Amino acid sequence: MSIEKRIAEARARLDAHVREMVAWHFDPKTGCPFWLEFASKLKWDPRKEVHCYADLDRFGNFQDEWLRGGPVRRWVPKALADRPIYTFETGGSTGVPKSRVNIEDFRIDYEQFSETLSDAAFPKGSDWLMLGPSGPRRLRLAVEHLAQFRGGICFCIDMDPRWVVKLIKKGQMNVMEDYKNHVIDQGLTLLKAHDNIQCMFTTPKLLEALCEKISLVDVGIKGVFCGGTQMTPQFHKFAREELLEGKIEFVPTYGNTLMGLACHKPFDPTDNYDIIYHPPVPRAMVEVVSFDDEKTIVPYGEWGRVRLTTLTKEFFMPRFLERDEAKRTPPCEKYPWDGTANVRPYSGFATTVVEGVY
Repeated sequence: MSIEKRIAEARARLDAHVREMVAWHFDPKTGCPFWLEFASKLKWDPRKEVHCYADLDRFGNFQDEWLRGGPVRRWVPKALADRPIYTFETGGSTGVPKSRVNIEDFRIDYEQFSETLSDAAFPKGSDWLMLGPSGPRRLRLAVEHLAQFRGGICFCIDMDPRWVVKLIKKGQMNVMEDYKNHVIDQGLTLLKAHDNIQCMFTTPKLLEALCEKISLVDVGIKGVFCGGTQMTPQFHKFAREELLEGKIEFVPTYGNTLMGLACHKPFDPTDNYDIIYHPPVPRAMVEVVSFDDEKTIVPYGEWGRVRLTTLTKEFFMPRFLERDEAKRTPPCEKYPWDGTANVRPYSGFATTVVEGVY
């Protein structure tokens, strides 16, 4: 099948998924209190007038502040209200953390991601090290579920990135280094104590710090899943060729509490180590829009602000302007929809976003 036909089929599936999700979230029997109240103030019925993905523009931009503070149960769909509810928070680096309710989404997202992993680099039945943020973040439970889904056990460390952000803002870089070393020491202890750990998740800065202390090849790591907006083409090349010695599979990803997980385009040297991500369509769609006109998608190869739309039965979030910017890239053979390259913090904020250990 030609790439053009696959692109068209992916778009058709996305449009059908949009209709299904809008019908679910705006049905009084299944929808959540927030969207049902929102619809009551409209002069049009989303269930009758949203026919495709493009029609979501009618909602306008999803507002950042809607997710800050409670009550969080206003986001729980009525059809799922009797299920155990998780609340996961964003990092809190731009104010009060945003909260997203979860029931099964974090499991579904990471089970789908599991299908993209090589069994040679991430062997089934092997254990994992989760060397990243803990606490109220979805990432810790998601990586743990990924390890369990692939038949392994996940070993986790304690890490509070908000404390790191505070230290950076106060200029206490020596204390921040002490804390980073504390995090790395926890990881080293686990790697030395459990010889079946062959896979790991970590962030770029923590990966570099860990590899200053130990050879991951020597301790038996075969695959590294790495996430964080501080990933650059330079770090990508450095990680593959030096930190991982050209012998360990490196899988960069872009994800957050609100979206889920975007997968990296299969490595191709002709991409010059660009970090190219493709969202988990149709469950979420990522676009790159103009800095000057947030309704306009930029041409391929140009930079703009990241705009996210999340479409699951647990969470409907149309047209959210992320705190990131990126370069728009075309569909590829594996992912027949647009990608985003070299994601970095949005430069249009009045104050710099402190990313800490990410």
